[in-house]
Amino acid sequence: MSSKAPNKIDNLSRSIINEVGGSSNIKTAVNCMTRLRLTLKDESKVNLDALKAVEGVMGVVKSDGQLQVIVGPGTATKVAEEVRKIAGVSENIKFGEADKVKSEMKSKYGSSLSGPLKKISNIFIPLIPAFIGSGLIMGINNLITKWEWVQPGTLTALLGIFGNAVFAYMAIMVGMNAAKEFGGSSALGGVMAGILLAPGLADVELFGKALVPGRGGIIAVLLVVAFSSFIEKKLRKSIPESLELIFTPLLTILISGFVAMIVLQPLGGMISDGIGNIVTSAIETGGPVVGALLAGTFLPLVMTGLHQGLTPIHADLITKLGVNTLLPILAMAGAGQVGAAFAVYMKTKNERLKRTVKSALPVGILGIGEPLIYGVTLPLGRPFLGACIGAAFGGAFNAMFKVGSISMGLSGLPLATLITPNKIVFYLLGVVIAYVAGFIATSLLGFEDPVE
Repeated sequence: MSSKAPNKIDNLSRSIINEVGGSSNIKTAVNCMTRLRLTLKDESKVNLDALKAVEGVMGVVKSDGQLQVIVGPGTATKVAEEVRKIAGVSENIKFGEADKVKSEMKSKYGSSLSGPLKKISNIFIPLIPAFIGSGLIMGINNLITKWEWVQPGTLTALLGIFGNAVFAYMAIMVGMNAAKEFGGSSALGGVMAGILLAPGLADVELFGKALVPGRGGIIAVLLVVAFSSFIEKKLRKSIPESLELIFTPLLTILISGFVAMIVLQPLGGMISDGIGNIVTSAIETGGPVVGALLAGTFLPLVMTGLHQGLTPIHADLITKLGVNTLLPILAMAGAGQVGAAFAVYMKTKNERLKRTVKSALPVGILGIGEPLIYGVTLPLGRPFLGACIGAAFGGAFNAMFKVGSISMGLSGLPLATLITPNKIVFYLLGVVIAYVAGFIATSLLGFEDPVE
């Protein structure tokens, strides 16, 4: 029993390596939740059609200088490890090559939104396990408290601490990750975020106004850490090496700290307040129409990668308002796709397509939609539109009943555990509506069944 999984992973890994031009053509191999991400020496050596046809490959995407092979959650981590072992490569570009690779990518792909979005993705993706774990604990604690499964006491108090920990210190974790992405020191990024949160700010007046700890939330943290990392890099270049260890962190904190208090934190506060007001007022005033529009257009955003830019907004809404009404609406995109994929499964006579749907549906129900997007609905065309229609119906329903989440990191059915307790039933009804609407829309639109 234990020998099957390694053999399957080994076969899949070797097949992928063969179709991307062999081990010698691979520079780096990393993974996210569902994708093996390869940096190649020569992309012309990739046999794209053969790669897409490999058993276990659900789709292939070229993005930001990477060849991304979608193999599904869990499998992505194992395949990345196996590819690194077989090809003899590491996760990271060798020390000293970063600037060279960056300039290669810039000249090859030009400047676009993908750079900033990739940075945002790299800042928040490492935090997803913390969001999921703490969020689930928070949701469970809310349920047992509301329904009085246990009496409030030590257990509920501890669960409350466990569940809220990631949100209490999220700004510092974001600051550390952001500093790495912007080229600064993680420790200094954490320090700058800590300065923005310091309770003592409430006792300080600047220009006749008391400072507000945590003002601007995650948006302010990103602005301040981007600036401090810029200052740190400039200082490292200009200060003699013998003095650099002392004066670089000292001057970085002093310069960035004052600029943060005078300019960047107030700016972050204005941006954060503006985003929060726009999102909440749009959903409240537009109701079902806005919900349908947001959910119905979300799958194309996921397809292009632009959805990554929403992550700081989700985090900021939760830290600022305590509830996020945007996430349950957008989660309907995955639910609409589940309904569309089920319709494909019922209608297709292609056995390979049936197997792809069967393997991707369970993770789609759990909120991981990429295998269904790239392996099923998008290649077939009209089912992708059917999924968007299903999402629009579910999003309209959730917006109408103002369904909100208390955490982030989950989607699909598991998100129900993070919904405010009095709205859980409405969220589940929204999921069912999106399933049914996606199924009906795809059945009516039809699709060209691929030849076996």
